[in-house]
Amino acid sequence: MGTRIGTKVRAGGASILLALVSVFMVSGCQAIKDATNALNAFKQLQFKLGDVNNFKLAGVNISTLQNPKNLGVTDGVKLLNAFNNKELPVSFRLNVEAKNPNPASAGTGDFFLKKMDFTLYIDNKKTIDGTVADRLRVPPGGGTATIPVDMSLDLLEFFGNKGYEDLLNLAFAIGGVDGSSSRLKLGARVTVETPLGDVRYPGELTIINASFTNN
Repeated sequence: MGTRIGTKVRAGGASILLALVSVFMVSGCQAIKDATNALNAFKQLQFKLGDVNNFKLAGVNISTLQNPKNLGVTDGVKLLNAFNNKELPVSFRLNVEAKNPNPASAGTGDFFLKKMDFTLYIDNKKTIDGTVADRLRVPPGGGTATIPVDMSLDLLEFFGNKGYEDLLNLAFAIGGVDGSSSRLKLGARVTVETPLGDVRYPGELTIINASFTNN
């Protein structure tokens, strides 16, 4: 009689163990499924270059001017002196737009950009590298968010073969009142927050101003 009771207890314990294993397997499979869905949704994020703000050329703010002819005498002399001293520093803010086309009903929820490592190209010439590390929410359903990227470089370091007027025209084409980001390009490595933790986008994105892209 005692032996039978012991057998029942062992059998019952085995059943509980099998049930627990099954629960863990189901939970594990669901977690993997959720993570896979999140990663696939992550790959749908799209980016494009937005506008350029507060463009300063050797300390002169040109963002309200149409072309070099609108420079005042004092600012013109300042820029020419900087060029003659073999330096023509620029600083500006480039706004990068992020778009989340995943439907809100897909269950992936909001995405949070954690970091963007970037390389800036001007007229397809590689210039500076940098990192933006601010956490930024990109809502689903076609929602967008703006990533402000502050740039600082010396044009003569990368375009020393150009003359003074050519460099001025380049600066105004990017940062003047009629300027745009059309002559800029970013190579970007994006990291987002997912259920698996922080995940880096597979490969480098090429971000331009023509349209949203995830390539």
